[in-house]
Amino acid sequence: MDGGTQYNLRTVEEVFRDFKGRRAGMIKALTTDVGEFYEQCDPEKENLCLYGFPDEHWEVNLPAEEVPPELPEPALGINFARDGMQEKDWLSLVAVHSDAWLLAVAFYFGARFGFDKADRKRLFTMINDLPTIFEIVTGSAKKQAKEKSSVSNHSSNKSKSSSKPAKDEEEGLDEEDEEEHGETLCGACGENYASDEFWICCDICEKWFHGKCVKITPARAEHIKQYKCPSCSNKRARP
Repeated sequence: MDGGTQYNLRTVEEVFRDFKGRRAGMIKALTTDVGEFYEQCDPEKENLCLYGFPDEHWEVNLPAEEVPPELPEPALGINFARDGMQEKDWLSLVAVHSDAWLLAVAFYFGARFGFDKADRKRLFTMINDLPTIFEIVTGSAKKQAKEKSSVSNHSSNKSKSSSKPAKDEEEGLDEEDEEEHGETLCGACGENYASDEFWICCDICEKWFHGKCVKITPARAEHIKQYKCPSCSNKRARP
């Protein structure tokens, strides 16, 4: 079932890298690829699960046939609830179960490869420094970031500045930029802001995205009057 399974994750860093890859795939399913994910979760089908893989792709599929499975199982039957509740509530529910599954998989590897108390604590700390999928899907991660920074105003003011600061001033601005944007999270991959990366904000949901995650280059952004992220572009009336 898990095409990306490699049981050579001997260190905390390797298990964390595996966690981040699976997490990124599931975030894509619930944000940028939400239209495709919605369609695949047909309530008329059998018990379906959402899987995330280390190479950052996702898959909706039946549970593993072997008993017990090689890895802990994701929540079964996510498709059955799809039409019985509001779409945003359903996506939030899937997100919560996805968070629980990711933790289960990470600590399964930790137990399997004999991580001691210190390693388990370090692994959890690394995981806990990232926002949960639930926080990203519901937008609470963005709200928390807004409480600590004024990203839009800062970006607007910076873009209007025509004079280039002196080197010492520029270094100071970079530090300020990192501090002010540090809590901003990409709506696609959930990673933090970095000053050397191009970002774009959706004019509909006001979420920020890495340009590379939504396939928008700085040159292309110059010609976009109103940017809609993939999630907002895919939204349509649900019965």
